[in-house]
Amino acid sequence: MNYKALILGSFLFLLGQIMVWYQINGQFLSNWVKERPIIMSLLGVPISYIYIYATYYTVQAFDGSLWPQRLIGFSMGMIAFAILTYLHLNETINIKTTITLILAAAILGIQILWK
Repeated sequence: MNYKALILGSFLFLLGQIMVWYQINGQFLSNWVKERPIIMSLLGVPISYIYIYATYYTVQAFDGSLWPQRLIGFSMGMIAFAILTYLHLNETINIKTTITLILAAAILGIQILWK
């Protein structure tokens, strides 16, 4: 496994997930964002670019296998969503969300550690 590519790809997935969170949930944080959905939708271009490279690096990390990158991207999204929703919207992390985050962490662990 190429750990450098894995770290870079995972970081890019996390960055993309964070950007998507602000893109689609910014409407609940700012009237400026709420009143400009077309401008916010234009963020899709750089976000897509980030996801393309995140996919490239994580597939490279797993010797060409596509499934691990999909599950890593999903897990990064769950983690980013939970943290950002808690920080900005004060939605608590209840037992259901905690179990979901534990499952996301388990998915990451399985993809990275299982040979």
